Amino acid sequence: MLDLKKKLEDELAALESELRVDLPREISKARAHGDLSENAEYHAAKERQGIVNMRLGQVRARLRELSMVDMARIPRDRVGLGSTVTVLDLTKDEEITYSLVTSEDADVAQGRISTTSPIGRGLIGKQVGDTVKVQIPDGTREMEIIQLITIHDVSG
Repeated sequence: MLDLKKKLEDELAALESELRVDLPREISKARAHGDLSENAEYHAAKERQGIVNMRLGQVRARLRELSMVDMARIPRDRVGLGSTVTVLDLTKDEEITYSLVTSEDADVAQGRISTTSPIGRGLIGKQVGDTVKVQIPDGTREMEIIQLITIHDVSG
């Protein structure tokens, strides 16, 4: 979660720099070309300015949400945000390890699934020994939780 916060803070800094330094310079340069009604550079810079403003709002809102995550409310003995869970997929008879992350950090190929994904929602609140049935696009999967490392185990 700290990685996501850092990534968002870096994006925020880059967007603010673009909005306050780069785009005003481009707009000023484009204005110097004269007639704004047929000035593609001016219109492109103004459009980009709107996009940057919108993304800034999204990044700030996400940072506010992350700052409100209460670590004390994330369970110590059950699956929650930041947990690494090893399950035995009873349907395929194979072990799979998932890390439960925020939607921005999700990367199924890397085993990082969102807490809001079907498998993530199915695992939340469960503990070692529990069996869950999860409805996924391919059908229903039955999994037994065989190992759990919570965010508290990792962060000390």
